[in-house]
Amino acid sequence: MTKRLASTFLTFLGLLALMVHAAVAQRPPEVLDVRSFGAKGDSALLDTDAINRAIEAAAAAGGGTVYFGPGIYSSFSIHLRSNVSLYLERGATLLAASPGDRPAGGYDAAEPGPNVFQDYGHSHWHNSLLWGENVHDISILGGGRIDGNGLDRNIVRDSPRMGNKAIALRNARNVVLRDFTIYRGGHFGVLATGVDNLTVDNLVIDTNRDGIDVDACRNVRIANMSVNSPADDAIVLKASYALNEARATEDVVITNSIVTGFAVGSVLDGTYRPFTEASADRDGPTGRVKIGTESNGAFRNITISNIVFDNSRGLALETVDGAQLEDITISNITMRHVSTSPIFMRLGARMRGPTGAPVGSFKRVTVSNVVAWDVDPRYAASITGIPGHDIEDVRLSNIRLYYRGGLTPEHFATQPADMVNSRVPRDSVPRAPYAVPERETAYPEPSALGILPAYGFYLRHVNGIVMDGVEVSFQREDRRPAFVLDDVRDAEFRGTRAQKAQGVPTFVLINVDGFRTRNSAPVVDMTLGKVVRREY
Repeated sequence: MTKRLASTFLTFLGLLALMVHAAVAQRPPEVLDVRSFGAKGDSALLDTDAINRAIEAAAAAGGGTVYFGPGIYSSFSIHLRSNVSLYLERGATLLAASPGDRPAGGYDAAEPGPNVFQDYGHSHWHNSLLWGENVHDISILGGGRIDGNGLDRNIVRDSPRMGNKAIALRNARNVVLRDFTIYRGGHFGVLATGVDNLTVDNLVIDTNRDGIDVDACRNVRIANMSVNSPADDAIVLKASYALNEARATEDVVITNSIVTGFAVGSVLDGTYRPFTEASADRDGPTGRVKIGTESNGAFRNITISNIVFDNSRGLALETVDGAQLEDITISNITMRHVSTSPIFMRLGARMRGPTGAPVGSFKRVTVSNVVAWDVDPRYAASITGIPGHDIEDVRLSNIRLYYRGGLTPEHFATQPADMVNSRVPRDSVPRAPYAVPERETAYPEPSALGILPAYGFYLRHVNGIVMDGVEVSFQREDRRPAFVLDDVRDAEFRGTRAQKAQGVPTFVLINVDGFRTRNSAPVVDMTLGKVVRREY
């Protein structure tokens, strides 16, 4: 062999070795079929042990995919492991078993709760159909279904057998949930606590309580969702004390999704039936996007865009336990048949957290390009802080709100029982004109303030607000003013339009310092300094 041929041959061998090495290095993780580990997929026999054996085998091999072919796999708690993906094939259903139907076994017991600063359900993860703690690089994929038939839709306390969440994650990173369906997800379809780098994409969730709860998480992408949750929130961001610290929820995108409040199962079957089940209050179906309620940590750097609301409550932004809520951008929202306030911003002082925490803050929020049709007339859009703690620097632009109307100032003054949330205390005496109770420590819900004195927007304890291209109107005559401002500083209205009944003012100003209108029919352009009380 000549030197040249030998050199060429050696080069060829070297390239071949590199190709073989690359092929081995890039070899996809092993796929493990749960049936190979004893799963039957016949809905009758429990497949819990077989599924968990398959997951453990994949984890022991350094990672892999656990495959569920067509069938119904009845199971109790399944333990997620790092570097392991679950793939639910179309036609595969992972069914949450009912402990009452099984003489032995049940879901993993709820671990001891870390504290009493949040609802019980936010403090436990193990009592779930699928759960993972201190895990990384996991995914649940495929066109199959998770059916939480055996999960309890209520908070389960001290029960070693019951489970109440479809998917629960605690202290995790690099998580992907994509393409599957959750039907009847229990108290939570997805509860993610302390999860960083979380992607939730193209899920259909049709459930009986919360759809997705994202709590104390960072770098979150929620996209292309359809969430039907008539008895609770559809997509909600929280920042509780469940991790024994006030950890922020930040760097979040929620986009291109639909949230609804139709009867459970009726989105999946395409019938979109009304929600007629007796609910916890009289506010109607929930099914909304919300930031807050559990609010010990901060909410920062969040964008919400391209969301359709139908037959649900409106958008809610709340901080009541000391959280800073800041740098939030919301755009391109359309709503129909809104059962409470279409835009609800609340800074309160429930302060459910460690003693000594200061009241939170609420600032730099922008909402644009919103249209809401057929809005409940009881609860105007509202932006309310509390005495000494203003909501600051809010910008609203290109907003159109169409209310059902039909109310009068007497409805506000007398608060008829059939129009007010039954869980909210009634006023002990009739209300004076425009006097809304503070209820600083109340649960943050539009109905906590009762029927409002304005039909369009009610603003109180606000410092710095611009409304540009905002229009409010009603289908039936409403004899309340369009806008009521109480203890507001630096308010500017540009290009605002408001339908009004004859003899009813458009604006009521109470203790306002700095008020400007420009091209806002039917009032004239004006610039005012301190105003004790005026009507225009």
